[in-house]
Amino acid sequence: MIQTFREYRLLIILVSLFIFVSLFFVSNNNWIPFAVPLVFLALYFIFFNAKWIFLLLYFLTPLSINIEEYSESIGLFIPTEPILILFLLLILALILFRGLKYKWLWTNPLIYILVLYILVLFISSTTSEYPLVSFKYLFMKLWYIIPIFYLACTYLQSSKNIEIILWMFSSGMVIVMIYTLVHHSLYQFAEKPSHWVMSPFFKDHTIYGAMVAFTVPLIVSLFFYKKRHPLLQAVLISFFVINLIALYFSFTRAAWLSIVVSLAFYFIIYWRIKLSFLLSIIVFLSIIVYFSWTPIQHALEKNKSEHTTEEFSKRLESVSNVTTDASNLERLNRWDCAWQMFQERPILGFGPGTYAFEYARFQKANNLTIISTNFGDGGNAHSEYLGPLSETGIVGFLLTIALIISFFYYGIKSYYKLKNEQSPLKTLILGMVLALSTYFFHGILNNYWDTDKASIPIWTMSVVFLIVFNGKIIEKK
Repeated sequence: MIQTFREYRLLIILVSLFIFVSLFFVSNNNWIPFAVPLVFLALYFIFFNAKWIFLLLYFLTPLSINIEEYSESIGLFIPTEPILILFLLLILALILFRGLKYKWLWTNPLIYILVLYILVLFISSTTSEYPLVSFKYLFMKLWYIIPIFYLACTYLQSSKNIEIILWMFSSGMVIVMIYTLVHHSLYQFAEKPSHWVMSPFFKDHTIYGAMVAFTVPLIVSLFFYKKRHPLLQAVLISFFVINLIALYFSFTRAAWLSIVVSLAFYFIIYWRIKLSFLLSIIVFLSIIVYFSWTPIQHALEKNKSEHTTEEFSKRLESVSNVTTDASNLERLNRWDCAWQMFQERPILGFGPGTYAFEYARFQKANNLTIISTNFGDGGNAHSEYLGPLSETGIVGFLLTIALIISFFYYGIKSYYKLKNEQSPLKTLILGMVLALSTYFFHGILNNYWDTDKASIPIWTMSVVFLIVFNGKIIEKK
């Protein structure tokens, strides 16, 4: 026994010390020390099983929980963001000692746009009204972008792994959908509970609806990707049915409309409709709207449909109700505040992540609604485009638009490249492009790109497009 103690004395001393320190902290109602073994366990898996932790990340993304809802600590999505932070530290160390990998990335304009975007976030943070908030926002962007770009380039040059992450993400989403539908059924699928029954996985029905719509093209693309065992095909069909039911009962108007937009986008891509033709149609329709604005305005004023109704057609009609619908009016109030903030600081804005702290003083009395707050604690700008305009000025706004255009450019080009090569992977690429179309249409009305639910899949898809576009993909025969 004495010999055994000598062999393991260091371990015994460390464990005893850990127990003693933990008991001290617990007696003071502090549970932080118990996170230490979890951190070391995570580090072990990240070092020795990085590939599977990375792939598992996509399953965990829909299931993550924001601890801000349950504590007074900073907002952090568990377990996804701690995993990404650990990956970030490891990757920075690797870059420091081994240098940059994947230099082929630097042949793509998207990367230079991304670097400029991060640089503008940094400069805007230095001039921010709330530097701590802005630098935290910048750091958050980095712990998404750097690990995902590095790890996706490492593990997603295989078509098999691309398929795996789509299965992972879709499966995680379906679990959340089933949980939400079961929870919602306890309230007879009423409209009001639909705003929160997806908690704790999603904050409210708008982000939930956005990601449910995002998942539809992914499941469809997995179904048509290749011939599978009938059981797996049946699983995908059941996923699709659950997805549609969840979409309906999300009571999210923008999510419903985004599916229509993705269908239109599908035909545009599939038939290779030229951009010049699309622009001609847009100009033609704009002229008609301009000369018919008075009767259109009268028609809008007559629309009294409310977003709180459970009737599908009336709820869709409420999208254009800008006279009595509180949700629509509050969104217009937020947009007006974002525009005024941009006018006050047009170049670099108020700083990344600061809209929620600043917009209150820009609210006009005639724009206030029953859901407005005098303290401006109601959230964000409700726009993936006006948010950056108010927070990072015209420079950040233009770079955000350039990034989004680049995503679609590389995605569509990758699809055509694979189509010409008769590669089955084209189906998954098309599914990802259509998923992005649902999100960035939804982004006109809401913004969630600063959450793991949206950031992880969006940044991953952008890297996959770059991999395919640059011919780095290895397809499993």
